Amino acid sequence: LFVAIPSDGKMTRGTTLLLFFALTVVGQALTPTTVLTTIDQARLKSVFENARPFTDLASAHYSILGLKLLGAQIPNTQDNCLYLKSSVDYKSPESLYYASSATKALGKCELSNLNAQNTLQAAIKDGVDVPTLFFVVSALTNLGLPVNSNEVVNALTEALKSDDSILSGSMALHIAAQLSKEADVKVIFESIEDLVAQADEVGDDYLQFEGDLGLTSFFVGGAYRLAGHLNKAPLILEEQAVKFANYLLSRKHVQSPKNAYDVVAGLSTMANNKFHLPVCITRESPMTVSSAQSKIQVRVSNVMSGSLGKLTVKADSAERKEDSAVVLSNSALTAAPKDNTLYELDFLKTKAGRGFYTIDFSVTADKPDSRLIGLSGAQVEVKVVTTVNVEEVELSLEDKDQSTPPRVTKVTYPSKVGSNLSGDHHQNLVMKFLLKDTADKSAMEAHQAFVRLTNKRTKQEVIFVAEPDEDHVYKFELDIGASAKEHFNSLSGLYAMDLVVGDALIQNPFAWNVADVALKFPEDAATSDEKPNLYQPRPEIQHMFREPEVRPPAAVSTTFTALVLLPVLILLGLWIKLGVNIANFPLSLSAIGFHIGLGSILVLYYLFFVQLNMFDTLKYLAILGTLTFLAGNRLLGSIANKRKK
Repeated sequence: LFVAIPSDGKMTRGTTLLLFFALTVVGQALTPTTVLTTIDQARLKSVFENARPFTDLASAHYSILGLKLLGAQIPNTQDNCLYLKSSVDYKSPESLYYASSATKALGKCELSNLNAQNTLQAAIKDGVDVPTLFFVVSALTNLGLPVNSNEVVNALTEALKSDDSILSGSMALHIAAQLSKEADVKVIFESIEDLVAQADEVGDDYLQFEGDLGLTSFFVGGAYRLAGHLNKAPLILEEQAVKFANYLLSRKHVQSPKNAYDVVAGLSTMANNKFHLPVCITRESPMTVSSAQSKIQVRVSNVMSGSLGKLTVKADSAERKEDSAVVLSNSALTAAPKDNTLYELDFLKTKAGRGFYTIDFSVTADKPDSRLIGLSGAQVEVKVVTTVNVEEVELSLEDKDQSTPPRVTKVTYPSKVGSNLSGDHHQNLVMKFLLKDTADKSAMEAHQAFVRLTNKRTKQEVIFVAEPDEDHVYKFELDIGASAKEHFNSLSGLYAMDLVVGDALIQNPFAWNVADVALKFPEDAATSDEKPNLYQPRPEIQHMFREPEVRPPAAVSTTFTALVLLPVLILLGLWIKLGVNIANFPLSLSAIGFHIGLGSILVLYYLFFVQLNMFDTLKYLAILGTLTFLAGNRLLGSIANKRKK
């Protein structure tokens, strides 16, 4: 590994970090997980078209530019132009930015440059913030008006000192990309590395900023736009570029015009730049591979499903998940005749048996292109299916005491046993069969193998699982007597016996009516024809409250009340004996109100004890307490004034 060192003999911080990461990711490979298909692009196109009639300049901006990026025709160009001209606010840089971007995309639609120029140039002043500066520079560029690069750089440097957010940093990248090449934007270009370091990694495949689609797309566009303007590779690792692309692709199912534009704008940048072009390898054919469809088709393209030129595509390996068996290695794919992004591989030529496979692909450009990244490590999953045949099918009714030899009946799929079988609770019903892969004639096991017994009259179904042994021979055994009540509700009668076989790798799953069996259950068991209704109403549950405790005799209650009131009588008697003097009782409204209030509160407590609930009591107490407090406060004030005199 060789690294170019600058002429001053010092390695820049970005070069050092790139070297470090290059050494740490050797042997690792990351490729895009999906692609923006033509179907996805058509859906996003409809999102942009459905934004009309426009309700604001922003929605018109996103809709028109989104269609432009997709290469779609913009409908009603003249009407759109009239709307933009009538809606633009020439005193707002933001409004001018949206309108000028949209009119530039429309073509043959011009705004009033004189009114716009006065507003935009006046906005570049001391204290201008980064968003305003972005709107101003972008609008001036869209309108073809001159931009004072040095003035903008100075204003941008000052604005970034007070706002170092990711959004402002991304806007700075877009601003710098629109200045003259002589402008000193080295610091802004190097900030790409710092901004990438703030990105959040989700799992091992995605890189994004704060879960914000718009912010992530805006940064990606700004970083590669400035890098292209300066003709210098951005300080973004190849693996990081792929992770940014993966995140943008993961959000391709958005519904709003703004989010749709963010997806298209970000992916358009990843598909058209001078430095990093992620290579997408996705399966185009169905996942299922069979004798009727043995070829696998993969699409090799950029993130927008565009061509990457002539390529050599190889399947490095194909491994079966079940046992890790490798069925091919280093097999070249052939290019499809009418589409230079499609490549084919006849997978069954490898004699791959049934199973799930993971195929690793790698790509090499016929003409070396350093921009291509994610050239190896792409994986595509397929499954090889087969048809199955059922053989060596035997039905028998065996006595539990083995007093007589079992009666064995053989049947061939898909025929049915000609006569009804008959069994009672003294016997076991046994079925044996073998499943064979028709491709290689080998015995196989299915994920689902059931025996279904259906009552001919009531249509009640009972399903049992058939289990294979070590030789892959399936066996089903039913103890008729033991299963009578649990499974059949002891309902004797004629039952249809079906064999049901299915599997993800079986192309011809089937439900085969093998025979009709007359089952006779014990006579003393319940023989109700009706299946118990599990959903009928249950008997009503009557809640029983606890009976109240017995109250004490009235004499006890009366005596207790008298004892409670006795202290009051004693108090009154002592007052009389001592000669209480009430001559000083002030006959004022506050005095009378205070004492009446106290008495009312005592009466309220009594009513709470015998009649009122807590909530009513609190309501009345709040009223009485407030009045008593005010009257008492005034009474105490008047007594204090009299004492001072």
